[in-house]
Amino acid sequence: MDDIELEKLLKDIESDRVERKESISDGDKIRQAICAFANDLPGYGKEGVLFIGADDQGRTTGLEISDQLLQILASMRSDGNILPIPTMTVQKRSIGGRDVAVVMVQPADAPPVRFKGTVWVRVGPRRSVASPQDERILAERRRHRDIPRDIQPLRDADVDELDLDLFRSRYLPAAVSPEVLAANIRTLTEQMASLGLVEPGPPPVPTVLGMLLIGKDPFRWLPMAWIGFLRLAGEDLASEVLTSHDFKGPMPRQMERLDELLHLHVMTAVDITSGPLERRYPDYPIPAIQQIIRNAVMHRIYEGTNAPVRIYWFSDRIQVISPGGPYGRVTAENFGEPGIIDYRNPNLAAAMRCLGYAQHFGVGIQIAREAMERNGNPPLEFKVDSRTVVATLRWAERKRR
Repeated sequence: MDDIELEKLLKDIESDRVERKESISDGDKIRQAICAFANDLPGYGKEGVLFIGADDQGRTTGLEISDQLLQILASMRSDGNILPIPTMTVQKRSIGGRDVAVVMVQPADAPPVRFKGTVWVRVGPRRSVASPQDERILAERRRHRDIPRDIQPLRDADVDELDLDLFRSRYLPAAVSPEVLAANIRTLTEQMASLGLVEPGPPPVPTVLGMLLIGKDPFRWLPMAWIGFLRLAGEDLASEVLTSHDFKGPMPRQMERLDELLHLHVMTAVDITSGPLERRYPDYPIPAIQQIIRNAVMHRIYEGTNAPVRIYWFSDRIQVISPGGPYGRVTAENFGEPGIIDYRNPNLAAAMRCLGYAQHFGVGIQIAREAMERNGNPPLEFKVDSRTVVATLRWAERKRR
């Protein structure tokens, strides 16, 4: 938008495409506004605009628009509170001779969008919590867009293929706020449709996301959705196989079984001579392995291949191989650089965030790198091409002494 269009919107106090804040003191209300604009309940198909440094009457207040303020606003996009991640821009603009911060939020391709498990929408010039009917409208709207692969419907499957007990006990309380759950009057199918696990139909059918997260037998419908683990005695694939495991089933259970296995295979050296206190050195830091595996599951490609994520545990290194190369803004050249993130599977990323398998978006590799450095391991290595990402974690040489 040019400055003339922005000024018109700023002064239109009746518009449901605009919200104004005098400061960023209440970050949650700003995030609620971003969430509501992303949901675009009226269906305008146009960006919603949030002005920071303006009062309710559309007058600029002279707030200092610093780089720090802009960075705080930009970080709200991917701090894990608004899911799926909204598409938005943050700019410093001059309107009427005074600076304001302008947050422009694009309508989401895969609504509903939630802030801390609650769907917010614009109703006239105010924002409010979405009603069940509002959520049904937003879920229905997904069918008419070029939606990501991770929430495309599996037309040949039936909702009976989903584990409703797992949905109720594990995913629903993680994804939806307690207040919304307490007031819930929707059927289970409607709840799953709201979360992108079911395509409403008719007839309702599971989505790829639903099958990955709560499918009774995901491998039957998504033959690539498993993880292979191979422990070898030597430094190459021709070495003796010590143990192998295939992890299948819904993704939360795969992650739980993998975490148990990692604790069995990571060896810890105990140092009682270099200081007054006992010190323990694992050969690999478990948080680093977890982050790399979870990143592989989150960012892999779920179409056009039957290849699983593979973990090869050699005598001197661990290699994690993820099918599917970089996506969107991420390239082979900038892979792993801080702040360079994009999501092939944005809804799966949001679900893994809800379940606790991801922290702030875009920091998994950095967490792994820091864990490796603290433990004395060599730096992480990545080999990236258009079809595959291979991450290598090497054993610290001091463990051999």
